Amino acid sequence: MFSHVMLGVGDFERALAFYRRILPALGLQERFCERNRPWAGWEPAGGGRPLFLIGRPYDGQPHAPGNGQMVAFLAADRETVRSVHALALAHGGGCEGPPGLRPEYHAHYYGAYFRDSEGNKLCVACHAPESEPGTAG
Repeated sequence: MFSHVMLGVGDFERALAFYRRILPALGLQERFCERNRPWAGWEPAGGGRPLFLIGRPYDGQPHAPGNGQMVAFLAADRETVRSVHALALAHGGGCEGPPGLRPEYHAHYYGAYFRDSEGNKLCVACHAPESEPGTAG
């Protein structure tokens, strides 16, 4: 569905350290990092798209997180949701909603919400029933 998703950052090195700690837990591998630009990108294990990118805003203006904007990462199981949320909080993220079921979305929606080191809102969600690992739904 997506080619890539990019999030703006103000402190590239701080954001890079944050994402280097949480994205591997979601099965994403670093594809490139160009500190002189600065930007970095991750891809699914084995390559391909979509890409997840971070970098300073192209127009040179200061980064500002949006209100009502969020990037949600798909997790294979509920343990991954819990693990990534814990990693995010341990490495400078802020909690926006602890891991748990959110039946108002659907019966098996299990998600956690947090802010990255730059204030961008993120989610990690699993759509599979607890007894069935995977991403069905």
